[in-house]
Amino acid sequence: MTPRTKEQNEIIRIRRIAQIVKAAADVYLDKGVLMEIRDVAASAELGYGTVYHYYKNKTDLLHDVLWQAMERAAVEMAELVNSDIAASANQRSYTGWGSRLLKLWARDHGLYLLCQLGGDHFRSLPEQFAGALTVAYHENVLRPVSAMIEYRQEREVKEAGVSPPRQAELLLAALTGCALLPLRRGTLHTEAEQIAHFLFEGRDIS
Repeated sequence: MTPRTKEQNEIIRIRRIAQIVKAAADVYLDKGVLMEIRDVAASAELGYGTVYHYYKNKTDLLHDVLWQAMERAAVEMAELVNSDIAASANQRSYTGWGSRLLKLWARDHGLYLLCQLGGDHFRSLPEQFAGALTVAYHENVLRPVSAMIEYRQEREVKEAGVSPPRQAELLLAALTGCALLPLRRGTLHTEAEQIAHFLFEGRDIS
């Protein structure tokens, strides 16, 4: 048998890490801080030793789950917000935006966890990890949502006494709270529009 090249080994390494990180997001969604490496191995259909080769503890694994999600959030949140801002006034709605975000979470559990844990400033993580994640979360998630809200308020009725950054935090907290059970049931994608309508009915300007 011909030995694998360095390039082939690197491809395998990248695929393994992606497989492990995705499984970890799924397991953490179900078990939270009780997640163990062996749970992730079972979900990824890999041996315990294989997962342990890449991640010696669950804290480092969760750290990777969140930072990889942060990289995706920088792109996905900007696209969601920009599409809303670019829409005509009669097409722009919190309900539509919220529904699209919920469907994104249904596909990407790591991104959901980022928003859920970010809403609590990543308090469940060690302090040396939480600080940098919080700064990046404000930049890549909260700031775009706040900008969308501010753009709307320049053209619509302002929410008295509540700043756009605070509104962004509350909006995401409401969405993550309502999304958790449907995510665990595997029904979030089909329930997304109903949840968004329930949360934002009356807020959209017709």
